[in-house]
Amino acid sequence: MGGIFGVASKESCTLELFYGIDYHSHLGTRRGGMAVCGEKGFRRAIHNIENSPFRTKFEEDVEEMEGNLGIGCISDYEPQPLLVQSHLGSFAITTVGKINNMDQLLSYVYENGNTHFQEMSGGQVNATELVAALICKKDSIVEGIRYVQEVVDGSMTLLLMTKEGLYAARDRMGRTPLVIGKKENAYCVSFENFAYLNLGYADYKELGPAEIDFVSPDGVKVLAEPGKEMRICSFLWVYYGYPTSSYEGVNVEEMRYRCGSMLAKRDRGTVSPDVVAGVPDSGTAHAVGYANESNIPFARPFIKYTPTWPRSFMPTKQSQRNLIARMKLIPVKALIQNKKLLLIDDSIVRGTQLRETTEFLYQSGAKEVHVRPACPPLLYGCKYLNFSRSKSDMDLITRRVIRDREGDVTKEVLNEYADPCSKRYEEMLECIRREQNFTSLRYHRLDDLEESIGISPCKLCTYCFNGKE
Repeated sequence: MGGIFGVASKESCTLELFYGIDYHSHLGTRRGGMAVCGEKGFRRAIHNIENSPFRTKFEEDVEEMEGNLGIGCISDYEPQPLLVQSHLGSFAITTVGKINNMDQLLSYVYENGNTHFQEMSGGQVNATELVAALICKKDSIVEGIRYVQEVVDGSMTLLLMTKEGLYAARDRMGRTPLVIGKKENAYCVSFENFAYLNLGYADYKELGPAEIDFVSPDGVKVLAEPGKEMRICSFLWVYYGYPTSSYEGVNVEEMRYRCGSMLAKRDRGTVSPDVVAGVPDSGTAHAVGYANESNIPFARPFIKYTPTWPRSFMPTKQSQRNLIARMKLIPVKALIQNKKLLLIDDSIVRGTQLRETTEFLYQSGAKEVHVRPACPPLLYGCKYLNFSRSKSDMDLITRRVIRDREGDVTKEVLNEYADPCSKRYEEMLECIRREQNFTSLRYHRLDDLEESIGISPCKLCTYCFNGKE
């Protein structure tokens, strides 16, 4: 995924930029970067943050960088922000999103004047550099950003910094959020709206889909009005969002309580666990909502060791992800032995980690383990946000089960597996339950998920659940 943050201030912004970026650390662990612009021009720093937190790597840079304008990011892949010199002038740029038609766009820029790009490890081109090249094909920055929004297949939200201020642009379909905060003598732009509260900023506005604003220390000017269509990622509320975040006015923690409550209502009269537990951290709030609705006690039968272990989906190697998932959760045997547990996780992707979690619960004396994922079955790999490292739909446990049952799979067959009222859906769940060794399995239904979020379903992206774009 990744997160971005920027500041336009009449005073030095470096320290606020540093803390604002750091508050996006839950969105990625690969690289961090910050760039500032002041009297001495542009300055930038980028570091690998895989083995140490953002704050540790950038503490010395904060002391040396000075400027009243700044942008930065937590990046899950490419190094950024980038500094660019072009016919549009000098600028810095950082992005969050995913480009599916990279080869097509590269061919276009090669045919129209670009001679080369810097190649990253693995032979990939930096997506942010490609976006900068596309912007520079036009006669103004705003035209260039609009062009990027039009031609990118996937999603693209960005911050671009000139010597005068920041251009903030939300993805054409609003798949990721972008908000502006305000205080005396300064404005900030942020992926997560909680990131600026402790810095003294108050909510100013949330950009709409495809909206482009120019943010300076003196104010905010709308350069491109928001579009009417939106498809914000529903998984932001289920998993990615920090509990204090809100998107489209809907708080993440509150949504997760509603999600758990609706899971409990569906379960009423069918299971009788002794305790309800969430897989930390993202499953915890869902479990609280379930416990409150069902009057079944909430407990923490295992504790996440937070000081050193990162999020387990981040490393590239599956074996390393499995090891981290196992090492970071420590069982509390006194709360497990001879207990019937109902366990809520945010999702089941490959199934490897949750199966291992279930096994160590049994090994610690659990009598039953009922599993309730907080979202519907994932049938399609994400095309827009890279929320998992799955390289293929066949990495998903659902698609492996469907392939084994059906052989060649059509869109029509997948539609039937996505329908929670169909026989194929029930049979898929039973196959997963047996493979994972759960006592019972019930997913959150898509209609319940949409109701849990509470905004119009036509404004939500649910592609990974039903393949609808």
